[in-house]
Amino acid sequence: MTASWLWPLLGQPDEEDWIAEGEEFVRAIRAHSRIEAKTLLHLGCGGGKNDCTFKKHFRVTGVDISESMLANARRLNPAIKYVVGDMRTVRLGRMFDAVIIADSIDYMLTEGDLRAAFFTAFAHLKSGGVFCTYAEVTRERFQQNWTKCSTYARGDIDIAFLHNNYDPDPTDTMYESTFVWLIRRAGKLEIETDHHLGGIFPLQSWLDLLREVGFEVTLLETPFEAPMFACVKS
Repeated sequence: MTASWLWPLLGQPDEEDWIAEGEEFVRAIRAHSRIEAKTLLHLGCGGGKNDCTFKKHFRVTGVDISESMLANARRLNPAIKYVVGDMRTVRLGRMFDAVIIADSIDYMLTEGDLRAAFFTAFAHLKSGGVFCTYAEVTRERFQQNWTKCSTYARGDIDIAFLHNNYDPDPTDTMYESTFVWLIRRAGKLEIETDHHLGGIFPLQSWLDLLREVGFEVTLLETPFEAPMFACVKS
């Protein structure tokens, strides 16, 4: 996967955006958990940058489907236990005080996928604990052909990163994310591309599926504009 080796170069975990997102999850857990939250399961943890914030507050266990991304996470957070697994099906045989899924929830392409990920969170959560996730993309908020460009520099590597979202068929539950990296090593240009499918659902579907699984759901507003869900297991 192209993004795996580029991941460490695309922003550092001590940068403001990473810290702000991580702390937003921490605040939601503290505000809504009915038990003292000491342990955290991070499903779809990716390269572990958010875990740099989470580990200051909780004993973290991370799960991700990508071995190469977990290799990045282990380098960042050698004290955290990381496990290879699919958020729809993984079962660790233990319970946690809190569970988080951040933007990796985007990779759930059907309502069945989304429900399965929610049930995994429910199955690993202690009674009174809270599961937090957010809907980075919803049907109501989707912007066709949305494009963002950002730049990064590290050592003799300069990167211009282009991210484009496009929905070729608004009647289904998927959209396309295309990434283009313009990479210059000591001034010499390389071009890398990557293509991903993401899930796109109405906001009400998120709420309905979370409640169907068994959560008591509170819809939160966040500074990063994506609706966040604080979901308590009674």
